[in-house]
Amino acid sequence: MMNKNIIVLIILSITLQFNSCQLSSELNSPKPSEQRELKLNTLFTNHMVLQQKENVAFWGTYIPNEKVTVSGSWGKESTSITDQNGNWKLNLPTPEAGGPFEVNIVTKDSTLLLNDVLIGEVWLASGQSNMQMSLKGWPPSDPIKNSKEEIANANYPAVRMFNVARNYNLKAIDTVGGKWDICSPQSVEDFSATAYFFARRLYKELNVPIGIIHSSWGGTVAEAWTSKKSLSELGDFDESIAALEDPRKWKSTKDWYSQLDALHIPQTNEGWASLNFNDLEIAQPEFNYESWKKIELPNRYDTYNDWEFDGVVWLRRNIEIEDVTADYVLSIGTIDDMDTVYFNGEEVGGLVGYGHHVTERVYTISKELLKKGENSIAIRAIDTGGPGTITGTLALTNENDITISLNGMWSYQPMAEMYDGRFYTYDLDKINLSQRPEIMVMGPNLPSVLYNAMINPLVPYSIKGAIWYQGESNVGRAEQYTRLFPKMINDWRSQWKEDFPFYFVQIAPYNYGTPTNEEGSMDLRDAQRKSLKAKNTGMVVTMDIGNFMNIHPANKQDVGSRLAGLALVNDYNNKIIASSPLYKTHTISGNKVIIEFDHVGSGLTAIDSKLEGFEIAGADKKYVPATAIIINNTIELSAATVQKPVYARYAWSDNGIATLFNKEGLPASSFTTE
Repeated sequence: MMNKNIIVLIILSITLQFNSCQLSSELNSPKPSEQRELKLNTLFTNHMVLQQKENVAFWGTYIPNEKVTVSGSWGKESTSITDQNGNWKLNLPTPEAGGPFEVNIVTKDSTLLLNDVLIGEVWLASGQSNMQMSLKGWPPSDPIKNSKEEIANANYPAVRMFNVARNYNLKAIDTVGGKWDICSPQSVEDFSATAYFFARRLYKELNVPIGIIHSSWGGTVAEAWTSKKSLSELGDFDESIAALEDPRKWKSTKDWYSQLDALHIPQTNEGWASLNFNDLEIAQPEFNYESWKKIELPNRYDTYNDWEFDGVVWLRRNIEIEDVTADYVLSIGTIDDMDTVYFNGEEVGGLVGYGHHVTERVYTISKELLKKGENSIAIRAIDTGGPGTITGTLALTNENDITISLNGMWSYQPMAEMYDGRFYTYDLDKINLSQRPEIMVMGPNLPSVLYNAMINPLVPYSIKGAIWYQGESNVGRAEQYTRLFPKMINDWRSQWKEDFPFYFVQIAPYNYGTPTNEEGSMDLRDAQRKSLKAKNTGMVVTMDIGNFMNIHPANKQDVGSRLAGLALVNDYNNKIIASSPLYKTHTISGNKVIIEFDHVGSGLTAIDSKLEGFEIAGADKKYVPATAIIINNTIELSAATVQKPVYARYAWSDNGIATLFNKEGLPASSFTTE
């Protein structure tokens, strides 16, 4: 008979072995956190549109080293094995346009089914606010032409749009927020207006489903949409990129703002109206502003000591008035975005709150406020984002035909700065603004951050091409844009590994307030025109459909239609004229300059039989208006005061007017021969 102690030892040994095996099994089994469910990139959902007759990309995540199969109900199937990190990607052939179809994604233990999948033409739409602007507009200041009618009639279920959620990141990421929406009167008001009108024309002409991936952000610069690798090749942004990666820069920014008092930025018009900066002593006539810097108005007022900022600026000027027998009208142009105006220390007007950036300011100055001799004007202007400008004519007038021009030199001083959701106020007696460090701002205008978060995650979703509406935020850097923009185009193409067509909108004339003989929007337009040297590109000219007083023109119908025209000609073999006349070359013949154009269509013509906006100059570059005549689809220019012309230009100002067209109704681009 076995000893009891031996039996106990045997039982204990068996128990330990069992527990050891159980522990080993638990260690070798996937933990719940390590188990992966089958997931698709967020672009792949119900109602999506896939590019026709293409090996379209699908990708997602699953358990490492496992098979994933994707099949379309049109009869094609493709398989991939996940890598060690669980990532998978494959390509699935698509047929000619049609649908709706189903797509099945199958693994050993799960299945995903995508319904209502259409196959047609897919385009990427990107840029800044004029691409972002939705079909409902931004009323009341920024409407879309015939918006309500367009929304009510937008019943095109074969047109779909994926609105990419706005996001930025210092590192490239691989997912985006958003979903595919079917075009209907209920959904379309949130579609990009430009992209919608582009898609609508394509759909009507081609009669195939149209998918738009819309990824844009208002007020953004082109370098934000370009990868770090391409920007490094350009070289212009090396210092900025290095600063973003330097923790000392971020610390100095934090230290600077930590010494300042802060106010929350209002979110409503009522909040703006009650915002108190405790700064009204600045408006009083006796306030000493002799140490302030000078600025010439009209102009941008959001720059100081070579840095740009959003926030509050005071502008002061004293004027002499002799006639004090009648009320005056004070005109101070259009202020982007808000203002409060004081005359001899008394508030005489102002527009505070959202939506006033295109409103002309006209205020009455009662004769009771006037003083014979010196009078003071003080303006507290607030720029909430983008270029802060005062544009138009500044003047005082009365009923006695007295006009006092206020254009010219003013004194100005920043008083509060917007940063990270707050106003930081400056105590002008204690803060030395010359000591302000280079400010590090996490936002959408840093180099590469929008590429990282809003373009990189879209690669390699199969697209036919891209449309682009941007450039306003790069005004003032035209030479750089000439190099940057083509670099961005080729950057995107290299990511997709395809030289897809890229069509863009030339920015419209707008009163940017560019001082005489300084770089303005006309230079940026010319940089865009020169970017057509990049292969497989096209440009829509909007010289005739802009709004001098609104950077967001209401007519997006023609913009989208003209973009679609370029695609129809170049990518779908339609025999139409879709390009505007573009400067090609020029010759000098005696006292005349003869301009030749590409894309004259069936002939050049003048609107209302008047050709205006042409100028010529000699070697001194002193331009004078030129007489322009159309001869054999060229433009012959001459001026009595220029006997030896060297240079010519057309519509060369912020608010250039279109007078030259081809007979198909497309306006010529502004240009300079310099």
